[in-house]
Amino acid sequence: MEVIADLHIHSRFSIATARDADLEHLDLWGRYKGVQVVGTGDCTHPQWLAEIAAKLEPAAEGVYTLKPDLALPLNLEGPGWEAAAPVRFVITGEVSTIYKKNGKVRKVHLLLVLPDLAAAQQLSQRLGRLGNVASDGRPILGLDARFVLDLVMEIDPQALVIPAHIWTPWFSVLGRKSGFDSLEECFEASTAHIHAVETGLSSDPAMNWRVSGLDRFVLVSNSDAHSPQKLGREANIFHVAPTYPDLARALRTREGFGGTLEFFPQEGKYHLDGHRHCGLRLEPDEAERLSGLCPDCGKPLTLGVMHRVQDLADRRDGARPAAASPFESLISLPGILAEVLGVGAASKKVRLAYFRLLATLGPELEILRRVPLAAVAREGGILLAHGIDRMRRGEVHINGGYDGAYGEIRLFTPAERDKLLGQG
Repeated sequence: MEVIADLHIHSRFSIATARDADLEHLDLWGRYKGVQVVGTGDCTHPQWLAEIAAKLEPAAEGVYTLKPDLALPLNLEGPGWEAAAPVRFVITGEVSTIYKKNGKVRKVHLLLVLPDLAAAQQLSQRLGRLGNVASDGRPILGLDARFVLDLVMEIDPQALVIPAHIWTPWFSVLGRKSGFDSLEECFEASTAHIHAVETGLSSDPAMNWRVSGLDRFVLVSNSDAHSPQKLGREANIFHVAPTYPDLARALRTREGFGGTLEFFPQEGKYHLDGHRHCGLRLEPDEAERLSGLCPDCGKPLTLGVMHRVQDLADRRDGARPAAASPFESLISLPGILAEVLGVGAASKKVRLAYFRLLATLGPELEILRRVPLAAVAREGGILLAHGIDRMRRGEVHINGGYDGAYGEIRLFTPAERDKLLGQG
């Protein structure tokens, strides 16, 4: 049994999220994507918790499904879709901690994965006495990250606290701007309660393998989606039953954890160094030669995830720890279709092609990972089949993201695209 789980998402109660980031659309897009388990997100927000309690029902220990009368129609008539199982929800959320430690202001984000709704309700009440949990689905709390970890463990020892997107420059445990040089520096003796870390969109497992201090943690990946359409852009693979105890056990022991589905990390917004205002994108060595300053305006460069990983690395690039889990790097199907069709990813043309392919070939992640190329060519054309083949083999053209600007991963140069189109 393979279970794909995306545990870090946000609801419409978080700042800068889509209006349709509700349980009905998360269930719908989870089925479109082929994600079997989705985090609820925002598990400390009182209104969102009330909505979860009203709209979900228990499906197995620690997991919930949308009440059947609330499920939105798939509007897909292809084979197998009529039997598509509802998404299972796990209670999750993210908190932002901002505090001072060792003479420096720290900004650490934590992903919380809780055994049930009752634990989330208790946590929300406890945190609500210490800060404002009602203004944002991801609350900003003036609490030490270690204190939050200890509090969650006190409420329910079966909960999981996972440092979120650990390399992001401003808001993470290892981030250059406000983080630490190790998890132990942040969490001290309580580090023993941490079993997994989230690599974030701008790094992949191979980059994290260079830091031996991370070897004992399971490397997880999640979408951090702010809209249902972004579900599954990164996710985790499990070979266990989709229940909370089984998923949590896999994250503690690695048994039944099958690896991750990843962005190409260069597509992440903070992969490389640079200064977006001046349009300057740099590799870490180039930024070092410039002493970390923009040559055009003299302001400090934003030094990205790759640079920070190199600073803390104690292994060469390409090293692989013995316990490392596999991973696959993917490009979203709308992104591939946009390149194939020569239009924007949000265009009507891409949307029509996307749902036509889903109807005939199955969920998006199945198309990207497993559907035979001959079937892809039959339903979507030879150029699409070539593109997916290249993605599966990692043969891509890359302009890395930097200073808050997403990178660009392309499958064809203009000349390659023209040549393939000329071949039919």
